[in-house]
Amino acid sequence: MEEAWELVRRAKAHDKAAFSQLMKQYGNSMYKVAKAILKEDEDVADAMQETALSCWEKIGTLQTERFFKTWLIRILINHCNAIYRKNRRYILGEVLPEAAAADDAYANVEWMEMLQCLGEKYRIVIVLYYVEGFSVKDISGILKISQSAVKERMSAARKKMEKYYRQGRSGMMYEKNIKVT
Repeated sequence: MEEAWELVRRAKAHDKAAFSQLMKQYGNSMYKVAKAILKEDEDVADAMQETALSCWEKIGTLQTERFFKTWLIRILINHCNAIYRKNRRYILGEVLPEAAAADDAYANVEWMEMLQCLGEKYRIVIVLYYVEGFSVKDISGILKISQSAVKERMSAARKKMEKYYRQGRSGMMYEKNIKVT
């Protein structure tokens, strides 16, 4: 597989094939991050599509090829947040049904359930750190919050997830809608 930075360089020169390959390469990462914010697959798909379009239009503004993934994820998060805010206006506080997990494997279902016990700002930090492998410093830059805020959110999320795990799924059903704030 061609190096990502070389694909980015070619994409910056408006090579559609290189850009398409980048989107395929980072598609799974984009899905995981978007799913951590948005529950509905249709919304996730919309966010990913909008992100791809924005990135194609603005790729010339990317200054350093090696930061492409960070740049891409920041744009994705912005689109996810916009969709989330738009949906929240229409729902007006109704409780949404849980979305089905992307993978039918039990471990993934349990992971998705554990993530759902977290509020959005905690869920995204956990996904960026544990699933996507970003450092605390990178997450700080992506979310535009301090490194100490990232650490605090991770700590609070870990505690909530540990509580969920220790109580088991049946013990957490009554707490399903309680979010870490």
